Amino acid sequence: MKYLGIDYGTKRVGVAVSDDDGRVAFPLTSLMGGADAVREVVALAGSRGAEAIVLGESRNFKGEPNPVMENIEQFKTDVAELSGLPVHYEPEFMTSAQATREGETKDLDASAAALILQGYLDRIHNHGPNQH
Repeated sequence: MKYLGIDYGTKRVGVAVSDDDGRVAFPLTSLMGGADAVREVVALAGSRGAEAIVLGESRNFKGEPNPVMENIEQFKTDVAELSGLPVHYEPEFMTSAQATREGETKDLDASAAALILQGYLDRIHNHGPNQH
């Protein structure tokens, strides 16, 4: 099963894609945030043959939703409705900082999306999709 991974931001949206088996995530691109981002993500999902989308869930150190979560929830709803694909949350925590540490500064947002997607893929292959 092929997946698209998303690191949502109000300014930029990082996108990653998995291999056909849904085992390895690769940075794909960064899109400008805003009204067109939903349509662009849905178009990428279609052109890449994604069967599901994984979206980073932003929470603070206490596990409470960050202020951006309201936008992320709306983005999730819009992508799911327009694409007809399931959209899953994967906790994201410091993925941009981790991508920077790993030297991925050229396309930081896409690299952060790949970290989010890889976390989801590792979890479902090790524990099943409903395990945290």
